[in-house]
Amino acid sequence: MHDLLITGGTVVDGTGSPARLADLAIQGDRIIAIGTDLGPARETLDATGLLVTPGFVDIHTHYDGQVTWDPMLTPSSLHGVTTVVVGSCGVGFAPVKPERREWLIGLMEGVEDIPGAALTEGMRWGWETFPEYLDALDKLELAVDFATQVPHGAVRTYVMGDRGANNEAATPEDVEAMADVVEQAIDAGALGFSTSRTLIHKGSDGVHVPGTFAETSELMGIARGMQRAGGAVFQMTSNHTDMADEFSWMRTLARDTGNPVSFNLLQTDAAPDLWRHMLGLLDEVEAEGLPVRAQVCGRPNGVLMSWQGTAVPFLNRGAYLCGIHHLPWEEKLATLKDPETRAAIIGDVAVPLGEFEDFILGSFHKMYRLGSPPEYEPHPSTSAAAVAEQQGRTPEEVVYDWLMEDNGEGIVYFPIFNYSGGDHAALHELMQHPRTVLGLGDGGAHCGAVCDASLPTYMLTHWVRDRERGPRLPLEQVIKMQTADTAALFGLEDRGRLAVGHIADLNLIDLDALTLEAPRMIHDLPAGGRRYMQGAGGYRATIKSGQIVMRDGVAAGPLPGRLLRGRQGAPA
Repeated sequence: MHDLLITGGTVVDGTGSPARLADLAIQGDRIIAIGTDLGPARETLDATGLLVTPGFVDIHTHYDGQVTWDPMLTPSSLHGVTTVVVGSCGVGFAPVKPERREWLIGLMEGVEDIPGAALTEGMRWGWETFPEYLDALDKLELAVDFATQVPHGAVRTYVMGDRGANNEAATPEDVEAMADVVEQAIDAGALGFSTSRTLIHKGSDGVHVPGTFAETSELMGIARGMQRAGGAVFQMTSNHTDMADEFSWMRTLARDTGNPVSFNLLQTDAAPDLWRHMLGLLDEVEAEGLPVRAQVCGRPNGVLMSWQGTAVPFLNRGAYLCGIHHLPWEEKLATLKDPETRAAIIGDVAVPLGEFEDFILGSFHKMYRLGSPPEYEPHPSTSAAAVAEQQGRTPEEVVYDWLMEDNGEGIVYFPIFNYSGGDHAALHELMQHPRTVLGLGDGGAHCGAVCDASLPTYMLTHWVRDRERGPRLPLEQVIKMQTADTAALFGLEDRGRLAVGHIADLNLIDLDALTLEAPRMIHDLPAGGRRYMQGAGGYRATIKSGQIVMRDGVAAGPLPGRLLRGRQGAPA
């Protein structure tokens, strides 16, 4: 008698093999049979007309704090994700001395736009070292499995104190101490180490993430500590135009230590063809057999601009910023509806705020009405600048009116990266390179500006079913890209595929009915913190370790998820 039997579904097993009709039997937390006439079960799910896929594995999230209060890890669990990896981009909450807890919260708030008040109220501290952090996580009941990376920012500050926080150069003794801390973390079960070298990443105090300017000797020393512990993924976030220069030490690190290296690869307006050069470098390391991979995103990495969000198109206008921006929402909305206020904000002169900020707030040719359903591949003729020219208005007028839609909750979409050509042509090529892997969804982070944890649903709706402005991607490939491929990068060989003996993590999906909802601002974080939330329709069931955790987008009750310690070997 099986525990659970799924019958009549179209199995897309995560290997890239053609979809096929088959039944699937589960006993405990494992798949024990795939085929026909598998016998009786205590519970049977009729999957006729549905896709049966592995649970999605999201390898780039920031649920480091949220995991301590949200067992569902939304929005990821709403999009078929059954395993997440946290601790990306060099930020996280362990190791930490008690007096540095609030400082780490400020670092996470500044870099990842997670409300500091929500972290302060929601987190339950009970650790100092990284092994103690894992012991605390081990006690949690979750709807998804949860794996960690060791963040450079926390490690450097733990070892070096203020010198580390202020990005002073590390001494050889500092490097060895950091290597020891990371080695202990890997021994305890961390899957990787992460660092950030991008100048965009700053804490709430305006200081760059510790490690941003670390010398190669520091990075190599830490990598050797990882090597002593048996190896782990070395994840790096860099200035996107500097990637070619960074590649040399990444190649050396992979060659000398054997650690897999993963870096973020995006198309940028400042160097719109650099990604092609980076793919050429990846071809070179593939020929050498070195474990270097690029994380790419399935849609433009952009920001959602709204009156309630972090990114407001009029933040550089004194008429808005000085008297309206910080008002309570209902009062702000009433003020924004006033015609005189509208005229004052639109007519005000923009003041410089900084190179990156000025680019975001002044590039009306990259601002689009997101709409519902959301449009993430808009045609350049629909930008605010283009619409303004067509209508004989100013771009500011167009954007203001878009923001006022839906009773002031309209959203303007600004694709920062991966959209230099005004289409997804670069993305289409990036995603299919053998040395790239899907990531960068940033689940749990950028709460007031991004909601890309919905990428699994977007991959199926846009790339498999709906895309009109260019070629699509095969269903089997898209499933493999976000299951077997992502799991393999971190050595999670017991999941990501539907095969006998593997963990029973599955999705039952009605592809015809699959919908990606428009993001909306909600205030459900601790201390009333805000975040964009984006749901989906068409996920009939999500199964984690053999237990149904979601039915039609609603939590079903069981919480079989757990902390993953170290790589998970493939079943015999």
